[in-house]
Amino acid sequence: MNERIAKASLTAGLGFYLALVVFNNLTDYASNHAFVQHVLAMDTTFPGNAGMWRAIRAPWMVHLFYGSIILWEAAASALLAAGALGMWAARDAPPAAFARAKGPAIAGLVLNMLQWLVAFLAVGGEWFLMWQSGTWNGSVVAGRMFVVAGVILLFVNAREDE
Repeated sequence: MNERIAKASLTAGLGFYLALVVFNNLTDYASNHAFVQHVLAMDTTFPGNAGMWRAIRAPWMVHLFYGSIILWEAAASALLAAGALGMWAARDAPPAAFARAKGPAIAGLVLNMLQWLVAFLAVGGEWFLMWQSGTWNGSVVAGRMFVVAGVILLFVNAREDE
């Protein structure tokens, strides 16, 4: 039973983290908008790099990118909350019922991992060469969060001893 509570708690913790990220992105829109704007504009990458043709400077596209990031985070947070609540409600249920209750959590964890991997590491880091920036580089944080979500996913998905 303690293992089930731990699975629900870690899921809830990551869902809470993402809810705070969404809250901060909405209540201080300009701060992280500036981050997205600089990454897309590639204005702090290595001087004269050959990838500058990829830069996006159109304000509407920057808002679109940023809005999609916020929606992605909100969707993952909602799935994690639903998964945590479902696992909590099924904490005393038979193993098959608890396994079914993990579905939204697993979906939220995978959705979150995909965001760190695809949006931040692949698109931001490699396509827009964010890794070249000493100022607007979120690659380390994205990598850390990918690992955090991955460890939780492995634990949540692990077979129980019951």
